[in-house]
Amino acid sequence: MKQEDFNGLVAATQAALARIARDFSPAVFASSLAAEDMVLTDLILRAKLPIGIFTLETGRLHQETLSMLDRIKETYGHDVAPYRPEPEAVEAYVRQNGLNAFYDSVDMRKECCRIRKVEPLNRALAGNKAWVTGQRRAQSTTRAALDVEEHDEAHGMTKFNPLADWSEEDVWHYIRSNNVPYNPLHDKGYPSIGCEPCTRAIQPGEDVRAGRWWWENPESRECGLHVVDGKLIRIKSALPTA
Repeated sequence: MKQEDFNGLVAATQAALARIARDFSPAVFASSLAAEDMVLTDLILRAKLPIGIFTLETGRLHQETLSMLDRIKETYGHDVAPYRPEPEAVEAYVRQNGLNAFYDSVDMRKECCRIRKVEPLNRALAGNKAWVTGQRRAQSTTRAALDVEEHDEAHGMTKFNPLADWSEEDVWHYIRSNNVPYNPLHDKGYPSIGCEPCTRAIQPGEDVRAGRWWWENPESRECGLHVVDGKLIRIKSALPTA
């Protein structure tokens, strides 16, 4: 992409975020602390937009991922709010099924994701009008039809994916051009990062999300945060205007 085209892409994303902050307040940004989400973190905090930022601290994240909380604080002077699973639910799951039962079946894995991610997400979104994610179409087959703006039926709010049109190259060009801090696991072959036992480095030529729940079929590799009754609910895909 030419620099002028890239600048236009960034400007459109900045306008989209400004519109979210203006017209969909209160809004929050769900950050995985990975590369895409660091781009959005930088755009939100540089512009001092009133969009809250939180992360789902599942209890099984890599130390490198957790260290990003301190790096964001050091770089931007901002505390990202961690939302954690209910201890009783985690204890019951482990007691009944074992610590790593998510390897046994898709259902067991999705139940673990529900406890550690979906339920905390519900608490994080409560009381807000919209939420923002760092999802991109190019990330996986499950996100190929991703729209910039969606109606999230499960939470009764609007969901925005401002980076839907961005490529992997766009993400890293922004990070390097703006000296944005990023998870060091990206330099070790982890383009997509989730919980430590459910994420591996990928091989050359593999899909960028191939390291997520790698023992499952590609069609099932979502945690439930972005799926409603097995499908995503979508509305028009045009970028919001300022």
